[in-house]
Amino acid sequence: MGKSFVEYLQARDGVIPTKSAISGTTLAGLEPKAYTSRLRTDFDQHASYDVFVCQLSTNDDRDHKKLGEITPYTQKGQFDRNTTIGAIEDTLSYVRTNFGCPIIFYTCLRKTDEAYSELIKQLYALQAKWHFYILDLWDNSVMKESIKNNPSMMVDDAHPTQFGYKQLWTPVFEKELQDVLNLDK
Repeated sequence: MGKSFVEYLQARDGVIPTKSAISGTTLAGLEPKAYTSRLRTDFDQHASYDVFVCQLSTNDDRDHKKLGEITPYTQKGQFDRNTTIGAIEDTLSYVRTNFGCPIIFYTCLRKTDEAYSELIKQLYALQAKWHFYILDLWDNSVMKESIKNNPSMMVDDAHPTQFGYKQLWTPVFEKELQDVLNLDK
């Protein structure tokens, strides 16, 4: 429906977002719809961003994108954007270089998914190299319990309803943004 927690953050908290979301896209790839391509076209390099938030896509494995490998600690550029790990590293490098703001990657709520579970493990390994924040919804027992008690919060195992975005996801993102930006609410 084109609305997510982003619009609720805007309405409730005065967040001024730059949103780049297209259903079904992947982190990996050089296609115009891929995350790293949109990062270069949808975000003003001259703008001042307080924080950059990126979803850890659930689509890469479904689209048969290669996972890839974490590059050496000293490598800070020229990543293989055709792999999911390379696309993540490229995103981290690009945001750090061009925007110099904190970065939050958030995981999605999914049922058991071996490939996504492995991707999350790799995300935590990347955190040691790149020093960014992870909002781990995948492993959030409070969210999982809330959804179990109120299934109307989710359309399926990956996508919240508007009710879920407003009542469950938005408060979690509000807290994370407050913590990352050290804001008093």
